[in-house]
Amino acid sequence: MRAEFCHVNFNVLDLERSVAFYEEALGLREVRRKEGRDFILVYMGDGTTDFTLELTWLRERTRPYDLGEQEFHLALRTDDIGMAHARHEKMGCICFENEAMGIYFIEDPDGYWLEILP
Repeated sequence: MRAEFCHVNFNVLDLERSVAFYEEALGLREVRRKEGRDFILVYMGDGTTDFTLELTWLRERTRPYDLGEQEFHLALRTDDIGMAHARHEKMGCICFENEAMGIYFIEDPDGYWLEILP
């Protein structure tokens, strides 16, 4: 048996705000959308791999999600860490930096952390 990564899910309160964040911060683009009576799923892709970020919006949800102690995250690699850092600094979304390791984290509108790697 063999398994392949397909997608990871983040639940969001404001779908359009989250889509805009991932487009601006990471250059991700919507690759497909599925709408149901009670939900909308938007899959964001990087244009290079088949892996997607599924943003799930639930129609009845009004309160923020409990993300625990931020001990989980999604990591992304960039080909220009300096340009990425400058963009994220301008956006005000950098939430943690580890200069010794050459990495940092950004936080999306719902509080999810994303690790940025060179």
